[in-house]
Amino acid sequence: MTNRGEKVEREELSRCSSQSFLGSEEHIWIAGKFFFIAVTFLLVVFFSPEAKAEKKIGVLMFSEETRYNEATRGIMDKMKEEGFGVPHSKFIVENAGGNKGKAAELVKKFATKKMDLIFTLGTSATIAVAREIKDVPIVFGAVYDPVKAGIAKDWKSSGNNTTGVSTKVPMSKLTDVLRQFKSVKRMAVLYSPGEKNSEAQLKDLQEIQSDHKIKVVPVPLSKKEDIALILPDVIRTTDALYITGSNLVNSQLSFIVDIATKAKVLTITHLEDVVEKGALLGVCSDNYANGRLAGEKAIKIFNGAKPSSIPIEPIKEYNLLINMKTSREGAFQIPEKVMRAVKRTIQ
Repeated sequence: MTNRGEKVEREELSRCSSQSFLGSEEHIWIAGKFFFIAVTFLLVVFFSPEAKAEKKIGVLMFSEETRYNEATRGIMDKMKEEGFGVPHSKFIVENAGGNKGKAAELVKKFATKKMDLIFTLGTSATIAVAREIKDVPIVFGAVYDPVKAGIAKDWKSSGNNTTGVSTKVPMSKLTDVLRQFKSVKRMAVLYSPGEKNSEAQLKDLQEIQSDHKIKVVPVPLSKKEDIALILPDVIRTTDALYITGSNLVNSQLSFIVDIATKAKVLTITHLEDVVEKGALLGVCSDNYANGRLAGEKAIKIFNGAKPSSIPIEPIKEYNLLINMKTSREGAFQIPEKVMRAVKRTIQ
């Protein structure tokens, strides 16, 4: 009896043990399934465009000029298209109001915000940021020549934490437009010593003057008083004025254009907003396209590329602009061939 009872007891224990083991297997399978779902959810959360797009991005414009606003609009549109727009990213947009001192203050503000990336619009703004911030990617736009400005070591690789887009326009395109208006033998270049972009434009014109048979006359302007003192004599001895990106020159643009127009001297530039304010002619890069390309470079950085591995590019889309009000006031005859090529007129 005892042996039989022990046998029954052993069988019962074995049956219970087997059921317990099977129950454990089922629990393990269920737990594993929930673990897989949880991991999948976390991967979707952390690697979805919405999640990776949650970046803190600074935007520093040097002033309220059209070129900076248009480039910023291009940046914002491109970033939004790629999943890095508002509200998925926090943009801190600042404007230095054309003041280098204020730009320096804003750079300090950016440095304390621990940005993931900073966009800069304008040579002065870019120099200010790049000089102080070395551990955050910087993507610039609306910069004429970043190499001559000392921002980057080379167009293929900046050699530092910057990359970006240039507004550089081949100066031969400007001289070709001038030639269609009239024979231009002397062109005065209004620039400010010490402003890198302004100096770069002068140098580019000097490099082509022999081939294009135009005498380039440098006109250095360091203070407001220089313009009223020097300009009348310059006007009497020149056929055209080239207006660089000098902040000083642009601040006195109405005065400059008025004197030149009355003397029937052509005014030309590579800056869209300068044409809007009165210069007769502009061969200008597309500022909106400039911003979109800057946005593309930022996306590459967010996808793992180093700024120094992304080449700096000039925009290859150029627009011919004419200020019709200035044309009428100066009684300038616009050749039909030029009018056909005009992208936009300012009335």
